[in-house]
Amino acid sequence: FEEFKKLIEFQIENKADSIIVCGTTGESSTLTHEEHLECIRFCAEVVNKRIPVVAGTGSNDTAYAIALTKFACEIGCDAMLLVTPYYNKATQRGLIESFRAIADASTKPCILYNVPSRTGCNLTPASCAILAEHPNIVGIKEASGNISQVAEIAALTKGEFDIYSGNDDQIVPIMSLGGKGVISVLSNVAPSAAHDIPTLCLAGDYASASKLQLEYLQLINDLFIDVNPIPVKTAMNLMGMNMGECRLPLVGLNDKNREILKSELAKHGLL
Repeated sequence: FEEFKKLIEFQIENKADSIIVCGTTGESSTLTHEEHLECIRFCAEVVNKRIPVVAGTGSNDTAYAIALTKFACEIGCDAMLLVTPYYNKATQRGLIESFRAIADASTKPCILYNVPSRTGCNLTPASCAILAEHPNIVGIKEASGNISQVAEIAALTKGEFDIYSGNDDQIVPIMSLGGKGVISVLSNVAPSAAHDIPTLCLAGDYASASKLQLEYLQLINDLFIDVNPIPVKTAMNLMGMNMGECRLPLVGLNDKNREILKSELAKHGLL
């Protein structure tokens, strides 16, 4: 928790606009129930309303997601991040009913999270349009990698549904379609860059935003040289943060990829 506090302060000091706690990069799938609750509580207490805290409370068990969501609301988190259920292979109707049930139980805004490469489940634009009608469902982290799907979500929801890029290499194109920002892996090591790219887009300076995104493109790619969060956790350790190793079944980065990542971090002055 001492290191976690340092990481939170590092993010705030370097222009992070919010903190996501217990997301995929936070290895939420291998947290015990008690750890999940304590991480959310600790983050909310340390941030202390300086910036919004978004709690990852999604699950492949809707009842458990509801329980986590109620807890996060009660202890002062500002929004929820709800991943699509993994492994169950829910139908679109099942996804809609599950997200509605969680949102009904929430007193705070809910952001959906679509990442089919990890969950084996894709939330379609048509389902997003239906869910956007719920007063507590305000947006989506779109990590399908499918720009056409993002465009269709934007078209169907007519600007009434906030879209966040779930991939750091697609911030600019998604924001050109009306996206509001990024929920970022890059931010763990380069929060200022992850802040500046969408901020430039919001100011209409897409030329500068594109230039900055392309400047960081190789690092963004190298942070996925292995399964997330293996590379980013390695990068943070190389930067002097004591983040430890990933939990099994994830294992450490091999020596070759470690050197590739180390070299790219050095190019950006992060070591």
